[in-house]
Amino acid sequence: MFTTRPELAGTFGMVASTHWLASAAGMAILERGGNAFDAAAAVGFTLHVCEPHMNGPGGEVPAIFATATDPTPRVLCGQGVAPAAATTERFRQLGLDLVPGTGLLAATVPGAVGAWLTLLRDHGTLPLRDILDFAIGYAADGHPVAEAVVTTIDTVAELFRTYWPTSARRWLPTPKAGTLVRNPALASTYRRLVQEAEAAGADRERQLDAAIHAWYEGFVADAIDAFCRTELVDDSGRPHTGLLTGADLAAWRPTYEPPVSVDAFGWQVHKVGAWSQGPVLLQQLATIEAMGPVPAPDSAELIHRVVEVAKLAFADRDANYGDGADLTALLDPAYAAARAALVTDEAAAPLRNGHGRFPKYVLAGDAPTGPAGLGIGEPTLSGVSPSGTTKGDTCHLDVVDRWGNIVSATPSGGWLQSSPTIEALGFCLGTRAQMFWLEDGLPNSLAPGKRPRTTLSPSFATREGTQLSFGTPGGDQQDQWQLVFLLNHLVHGMNLQEAIDSPSWHTTAYPSSFYPRQTGTELVVESRVGDAVVAGLRARGHQVEVVDPWSLGRLSAVSRDVATGLLRAAANPRGQQGYAIGR
Repeated sequence: MFTTRPELAGTFGMVASTHWLASAAGMAILERGGNAFDAAAAVGFTLHVCEPHMNGPGGEVPAIFATATDPTPRVLCGQGVAPAAATTERFRQLGLDLVPGTGLLAATVPGAVGAWLTLLRDHGTLPLRDILDFAIGYAADGHPVAEAVVTTIDTVAELFRTYWPTSARRWLPTPKAGTLVRNPALASTYRRLVQEAEAAGADRERQLDAAIHAWYEGFVADAIDAFCRTELVDDSGRPHTGLLTGADLAAWRPTYEPPVSVDAFGWQVHKVGAWSQGPVLLQQLATIEAMGPVPAPDSAELIHRVVEVAKLAFADRDANYGDGADLTALLDPAYAAARAALVTDEAAAPLRNGHGRFPKYVLAGDAPTGPAGLGIGEPTLSGVSPSGTTKGDTCHLDVVDRWGNIVSATPSGGWLQSSPTIEALGFCLGTRAQMFWLEDGLPNSLAPGKRPRTTLSPSFATREGTQLSFGTPGGDQQDQWQLVFLLNHLVHGMNLQEAIDSPSWHTTAYPSSFYPRQTGTELVVESRVGDAVVAGLRARGHQVEVVDPWSLGRLSAVSRDVATGLLRAAANPRGQQGYAIGR
């Protein structure tokens, strides 16, 4: 089949990410002798600069990885927790039924930088100065700003001018796409981080520990604490101070944990646990396999089956997932078979959970209507339609090196449009707490020190002799677009680039993870599936919205053949930013 670019193959190293400058930075690190973990961190820090509307130092990053000495996949949790003062009672006292999607109230501990520094300390080889060289250069000297960044700034320019003066000074007037944009404050923050690291002495591990301390107990934590005492308007329409404190940052560090895994279609697929939506991919795979032979690619039969299974899995997500939740029953093969039996030839209603209960808010369906123009809690603002059609959000990266180290990571949060800029640091905080429920007694109810059930969902798959790292931006859609990719690759035999380039689709029939948490009804498909397929889906009762032919998902992937050392990579043409590089 036609592909927009070749599937890359080589033996030295592969880097794929959602921005070409970040991919180039990662490859440069590999060329300098660094390993996949050094390269991944360089990519992550560069993405903070080049995709500030999709991620930032105030955000978070989950990762799944394997090392050259231990092929067992592990998860690195770079998802920060709710502040000690963040209780459901506190929000009720403020007159809020949902955590706002913008502003300071929704901030959790920023986990991204701590996660990258921890990964470097434990598995990298190069000094921090080398890793941050690219991000500092692009922040200090400038980088050509992407059109999506410009569109985002325009969308919230009036908010900045009226309510968030620090953001106005940082981003206005709106730059023109392709012109050089600088962030001197962020460059200074990263330079100081390097200086404080090197002040700890020549030992590399001690330097990285010192950098972690500077971020979570030093100058960065102090600046965040001071800024969160500022009263600023959020999308509730009222001004609030933040709940996050320096003590919250000092009490948190990234952690390692085992992934959640299932066997499907001859592979073992690994995901982050119940504090992410990742296990919905596992549930979907198990249910589809339980239904027997998979229909042909891009057919009405396949799309119908995949979408109906997605509705069931996402219903289980919203009734059962949350930090510390037990997913054993949901991942039981017998449960997958029972869910498979619910799929008929007709489109079914959403919200059919097999376990647990939905939040009362979801059942009532009365989304708040706060004042317009007060920020955007979801980063998928470019091309958003009422049906949930998006043109990408968040970031993703995959890296594999010649020694056999491999990593999948999905950085996100700290979006320039969702929280006011901390002027002293050059970045803003995340708003991931909007994914908690303020109703008590649910797996994802807000509580101090708890991780929100995030949408971030890096992926890893293994079979004898092969490792596969992949993922995509896309909020709630991540594990739907990844499922399309996996079926293309694992079942239909497409190579990585073919599987990415093939038409994609998703349903919106579940409660959004982003404020104001509305439940959709549409099946969104790229027009390349064809008129006959669309007609077939509508005949089955689906409310189909046909969107641009290249508009859903920003997948990337790398793989490694263990026996031969052959490495492969591919990246998405959608959004005109993602690139894979390798040799």
